[in-house]
Amino acid sequence: MLREDYPRPQFVRQNWMSLNGQWEFEFDDDHRGRSEKWSEGTQSFSRRIQVPFAFQSQLSDIGDPDFHDNVWYKRTFEIPDGFIGNRLLLHFGAVDYEAFVWVNGQLVVRHEGGHTPFHGEITDVLQEGTNVLTVQALDYSKDVTLPRGKQFWQEQSAQIFYTRTTGIWQSVWLEAVDPIHLQKVRMTPDIDRNQINVTSYVHGTLDARDVRLRVQISYQGEELTADEYRISAKEESRTIGLHTFNEHGLGRLWSPEHPNLYDIHFTLLVDGVPSDEVDSYFGMRKISIEQGRLFLNNRPYFMKLVLDQGYFPDGNLTPPSDEAIRQDVELTKELGFNGARKHQKIEDPRYLYWCDKLGLMVWGEMANAYEFSQEYVSRMTREWQEAIDRDYNHPCIVVWVPLNESWGVPNILTSKEQQYHALSMYYLTKSIDPTRPVISNDGWEMVQTDLYNIHDYEWRKEVLEERYRSRENAVNGLPGNRHLSVGGHRYDGQPILITEFGGIGYKKSNWEGWGYSGAEDDKDFAERLHAVIQPLLDSPVVEGFCYTQLTDVEQEINGLLTYDRQPKMPIEQIRAIIDGHNPSSVNE
Repeated sequence: MLREDYPRPQFVRQNWMSLNGQWEFEFDDDHRGRSEKWSEGTQSFSRRIQVPFAFQSQLSDIGDPDFHDNVWYKRTFEIPDGFIGNRLLLHFGAVDYEAFVWVNGQLVVRHEGGHTPFHGEITDVLQEGTNVLTVQALDYSKDVTLPRGKQFWQEQSAQIFYTRTTGIWQSVWLEAVDPIHLQKVRMTPDIDRNQINVTSYVHGTLDARDVRLRVQISYQGEELTADEYRISAKEESRTIGLHTFNEHGLGRLWSPEHPNLYDIHFTLLVDGVPSDEVDSYFGMRKISIEQGRLFLNNRPYFMKLVLDQGYFPDGNLTPPSDEAIRQDVELTKELGFNGARKHQKIEDPRYLYWCDKLGLMVWGEMANAYEFSQEYVSRMTREWQEAIDRDYNHPCIVVWVPLNESWGVPNILTSKEQQYHALSMYYLTKSIDPTRPVISNDGWEMVQTDLYNIHDYEWRKEVLEERYRSRENAVNGLPGNRHLSVGGHRYDGQPILITEFGGIGYKKSNWEGWGYSGAEDDKDFAERLHAVIQPLLDSPVVEGFCYTQLTDVEQEINGLLTYDRQPKMPIEQIRAIIDGHNPSSVNE
């Protein structure tokens, strides 16, 4: 089933058209496309591909895992009658890694970065009747300085690295707008003052025009407040009080247990006439740190997270349907977790939508490179800023993770250059979003950091109990034989979380593979799971954890679920262990 749901659920317009579906497609291993002017759209391509699935996936109808780093797409489209007279925007959710886009032979947009959205205005290159859209995607599969996440740079997947993704892997769509329209909005809740700050960004010429923004906020169908104000600059901020907001008993706050959402409708008026209307939503939610403890909505909150790679057997990085996305969120909650750390992937916005709606915290993490270079620094910082900008409004996002386990900065222990880079990523993230905690380098070798996150795949219960019985023991350990702090930084009272652990390999499917430790049967699996989780629940100093991992992925069989999302034990038994109960007996 192709996904036809609106691809950007936090900034919804009604006048749009999906371009997902069958496109013409061609490998360009000999790099002939530019010289033969395939961009003009007259060249016939020999293959067909289902967008938005990458050619490596089965759902693309190609399923070729080999190296093809230069690929071309083509399709035609006609402009719907309802779009006539508007400006047309062509949107791409994500293209890995570099994209060039032509309409009727005219270059309309170029973008670098494999995980973040981009768009181009195509109005002035359109023609009556049929239009031709051509895309060239360039990947650099063997470049280990490329922000790539878990995509392996060798031919076959191995250990913790998986099948590559090249080209279009998120939705493509058209959208009609007026010349003066909302480019984006940024919403910052303040639960202590019962208000929401709205910053609007307007595209178009405002000179000599009366431009106003009408903001209407409702909760469960009841309008709470409305405001209308003059827009005199392209960036304008306004704070709106929620005077009927009652925090007593958590009131209308957002949390995993009570995912309360406010609807917000924006109407941009130009000389009294509506020129743009956008629907969105927000959650009144606060994440903070008080005296070494994590707080959600001004109350201590223990984070029970699961590591989620976001891969699918038939779609790789691309979910097969919106139902599959929702199922992953629902399964995560049913297993007893209140959050997910989306690992080495900037996830599809519709996943974040379902987390907002159903109540699941998310740690937003960058897809890292593996080695350091000056080109890497430029690529990394640019794409990470785009990711934060895209996801800022989601209440489910509670923590930012720009770096993981020294990926991209492998010599950070001794390299000042790499230490400065990690430090710059921390402060860059804080400068864009001061409302959420930031991890400088998740797992070990941290510089300045808001949370002190440790990766520890120890499987013996007694060792974990001793290691996390005190702060002193926890922060002076060397899990993985790595120093926890580098560059003169020291533990400074931050909340301590164990953000990778477990990884128990257990085969319950047709996939062969490995894990960090192995279980022989259901009873052994339950006992091993209890042995790694219970010491963290009992620890007086651990503020949360992230278990590795939600599902098996390709050769990695350390999931609580198989790759096709089947639980390896009854879900209620896994949930009981996550909640701190002894594993009940099971049939071998």
